[in-house]
Amino acid sequence: MNASSDTTGQTKGNPARKKALTAVSAVVLAAGLGYGAYWALVLNHYETTDNAYVQGNVVQITPQVAGTVVAINANDNDHVQSGQWLVRLDPTDARIALEQAEAQLAQTVREVRTLYANNRTQGAQIALREADLARAQADLQRLQDDVKRREPLVASGAVGQEEFKHATAQLAAARSSAEAARAAVLAAREQLASSQTLTEGIAVDQHPNVLRASARVREAYVALKRAELQAPVAGYVARRNVQLGQRVPAGSPLLSVIALDQVWVDANFKESQLKNLRLGQPVELSADVYGKNVKYHGTIDGLGAGTGAAFALLPAQNATGNWIKVVQRVPVRVRLDAKELAEHPLRLGLSMEARVDVSKTDGRMLADAATAPQEVQTAVFEQDNREADARVQQIIGQHGGGAARAVASRAPSASPASGTPAGNAGAVALAR
Repeated sequence: MNASSDTTGQTKGNPARKKALTAVSAVVLAAGLGYGAYWALVLNHYETTDNAYVQGNVVQITPQVAGTVVAINANDNDHVQSGQWLVRLDPTDARIALEQAEAQLAQTVREVRTLYANNRTQGAQIALREADLARAQADLQRLQDDVKRREPLVASGAVGQEEFKHATAQLAAARSSAEAARAAVLAAREQLASSQTLTEGIAVDQHPNVLRASARVREAYVALKRAELQAPVAGYVARRNVQLGQRVPAGSPLLSVIALDQVWVDANFKESQLKNLRLGQPVELSADVYGKNVKYHGTIDGLGAGTGAAFALLPAQNATGNWIKVVQRVPVRVRLDAKELAEHPLRLGLSMEARVDVSKTDGRMLADAATAPQEVQTAVFEQDNREADARVQQIIGQHGGGAARAVASRAPSASPASGTPAGNAGAVALAR
């Protein structure tokens, strides 16, 4: 009893110990108040995650035609330029097909030129037939006048019956000749009209037969150019799995090209963190490969339309009854600053830490229809199309395309409805 009283008295009577306990309590309270103030003023305005990884476009190089690999111009980790050839296939079959298509186009151009030349020949035939018709009509008119003049003289005996019958027989023969000449003119006109339906209103290079042959040349030319696989973008080669002499089918992946200057970060935030995330909010990032001293600055470019589990090959199911709630994560795309990315390049799959400033929440969570998408395109393959067009025009020019164009503009125009030119209209009419 006395010992307990002594201890209590010592505690109560020890002012130094009491002051120490008071100071510790004050420090803890101050630290708690400071952290609370720091959380309210700073931490509450940020959302962070270390579940973030570098992503980028992995451009697969796949052949559009089958063939045997005869040359390779790239290895893993090599930097290639846009348009640089990477793999070359054996072009023998494609070159033979191109030569056959070019020969067919040249022959087609000459055949079409023959159609235009036939129009002029048939126009000359019409003029010849019209001249024969005019001569037959003149003979017919002369014999008709002769019969009319002899007919009154038969009764008086001035003209013999035998002579009159001979004149009427000549008239009948002249009428038949005139009808035959008229039919020949009509047949020549119909033949010209039929021929003009194949050439009317178009030049040689626009004729359907020439267009069909030209398309085959373009197809064969592009197939030959596709025997040389080019890099559609500038970047670094990865996953090269093609070897010399390998027979590759169309569509098989040979290697990949990654544009490391166009990478982004997919930061996977918890679903409970999404309420304050908006498009356009600033993001500060750091990469494990460079440490905390190197900072990247970006902006939120898009929020995923679904969680990672929703798009998994085997999504989690809760129909078995053994259900456990798991906090889902949604990928948030972060666009990086191009200058910082050039100074400290990143690689696909690197781990990142992201901190988003959510002090401003006036933006949108998802992009609406008014937001223009970022267009990604390459102009590497347009050169092949231009070269194919130039080759087609060269073949057409070499085999008379320009001359045939002039022929088409000078070709005579005649049809059963319109008749021949006005100068011959009078000679075609028949007396009925």
